[in-house]
This record gives sequence, structure tokens and C-alpha cells, in this order.
Amino acid sequence: MRYIVYGAGAVGGGIGARLHQHGHDVILIARGDHLAKIQSQGLVMHAAEGSATLPIPAVSQPSEIDFRDGDVVFLTMKSQDTLPALEDLRAAAGPAIPVITAQNGVANERMAARRFHHVYAMLVMMPASFLTPGEVVLHGTPMSGWLDAGVYPRGTDARIERLCAEISSSAMIARPDPNVMRIKYAKLRSNLNNAVDALIGGESRRGPIVAKLIEEADACFAAAGIDAATNEELLAGRAAAMTDADIPGHPREGTSSWQSLARGRSIEVDYLNGEVALLGRLHGVPTPYNRAVQHLANEAARLGARPGTTDESSIVALAERYATEVDVAER
Repeated sequence: MRYIVYGAGAVGGGIGARLHQHGHDVILIARGDHLAKIQSQGLVMHAAEGSATLPIPAVSQPSEIDFRDGDVVFLTMKSQDTLPALEDLRAAAGPAIPVITAQNGVANERMAARRFHHVYAMLVMMPASFLTPGEVVLHGTPMSGWLDAGVYPRGTDARIERLCAEISSSAMIARPDPNVMRIKYAKLRSNLNNAVDALIGGESRRGPIVAKLIEEADACFAAAGIDAATNEELLAGRAAAMTDADIPGHPREGTSSWQSLARGRSIEVDYLNGEVALLGRLHGVPTPYNRAVQHLANEAARLGARPGTTDESSIVALAERYATEVDVAER
């Protein structure tokens, strides 16, 4: 297999770095200053065992790649960037190229399956940071990531079994999972705190607002008949495989949404808290807290706000306003 990593940020850069480091054929697709740095000096990977500069080939778009049999594409961009990326990929590689959705949320698989014949869903548990062009930081140790995967919407095949084996020989863990979307919904639940971390920071990731977000999500899953794994199932065995390493000069400062705000980028909240808000509308479940976090996070990104510039009271006030609107509508 040759691995095309489409979106070489924290997760994509980390997956590509580990696969390359362990002898696999990798091409990165990146953009801007990050691409320029990788092309001129290689990708710098900081990890628990030290730093390494890896000469991984990198291009700016799929059309620069001469696709061949055996290629597999990891989608690792943020979900808000998926649609245009899929169109560019289909134009360059055709609809038969195997696509792995190594992304948060549960919407990317449907986007890909409308356009490609072979789509695989991947759980992404990979504590990583991308704040400096040309560099990624892998905070997990002894394993850098846990990346179980399966055929979308269900099942496994020989390709995914081989891919999981090659990932598992590259300082990461991946197991074939015939019901991978069940665990991806559990990961969606756990990612509902991402935007709260970006907005408030600190211990907010485990505070009362996040408890409200999860309560709304579970009510939506139940109303929609979605079989989501429990948080205990999500963490079972995985927490011990990946603890946060102390990497000198590279502290883990926040979630992927925190990093997006810090870098002045758009934020993924429409596909996390916004997914819960959508389920609520479809199945008649009020989701005022997820709607409030979605709105405030998008506003923060639009205005170029720094992480941590919102307070808890702002979220509560907006959620209470949304809850009142729901009550009025129901009357």
C-alpha cells in the first residue's frame, strides 16, 4: 500500500510521520507555510522518544499525484473542509480510490460514500498538536494513536485488515472493527467538549456545561435509535495504551478546536455540537446547550478571537434563551 494523507495537520501529520518512520510509502497533502516547510526541510515530529525530521514527499493537491493501484487515501482534514477535498480527490483519482475517514464526527463517511466506491470509517484517538508550520507534536505514549477502522457502514475486509496491521506496526494501534460507527458515535459524544475548551479553557472540559452537552446528545441518540458505545467502552484498554507524554518545550495546550482558534482557522463545531443540534431537530429533542456552544464557537472563529475569551455565563445565558424559544414553540 501507498498511503496518501490528505490534510497533514496534527492527526494527518502524525499518522503520516509514524507510517513513514516505519518504512511505509507515504505522500502528504498540505497547504500554505506548512507545505513549504515540509518540502524544504521535511516534517519535524516531536514525540516522547525525541524529535525527528522526516523527508516525506508532500504536495498541495491530489492532482499533483500520479495515482496507482494500491493507493489508499486518509482524509484527515477538519470536517468543514471535507466536501471540496472530496471533489478534488475524485477529479484526480476517480471514484474507485479507497478512502479512510480518519476524522472526528460522523458526517464525513456519508459525504465520502456519495462519491467513492470504497469508504472506511476510522476512530481517531490521537493526542497531537499542530501550531507551528512544518512541525507536529505527538503527545501519546507508548502508542501515538488508536485508530480502529472498518468498512462503512459496517463490516471488514482484507484491505482494512492489512491497513490495521501496518498501522499497528508503526507505534500506533488499529484493530478491524465491523461496527466502527458505534464507537465513532461515542467519540462524537466525547468531542462535544472540544469547543467548550476553545471558548473557556481549563477545567471546563469536565464541568457542568459539558455534562449538559452529553445529556442532550444521549437523548438524541436514544430518540434516533442510534447505538452509540458508552464512554467506558470507548476508553476500555485505550487509556492505558496512550498517556500524555511530557515533551519539553511542547506542552499539550488544548483540543483540536482550541488549536483551530489559536491558529485563526475555522472551527469544526458544526460537525460536533452541530451534529447533536441536527439530531435534535430531526427527532424533536431540545438541544439548547449544544446550539449555544455551536453559535458561540462559530462567532469566536469568525471574529478571530483567541482561545479562552468566553466565559461560562455566556454559554448558560444563550442556552437558556434557546430553551425558552423551544418552550414557546411547543406551546
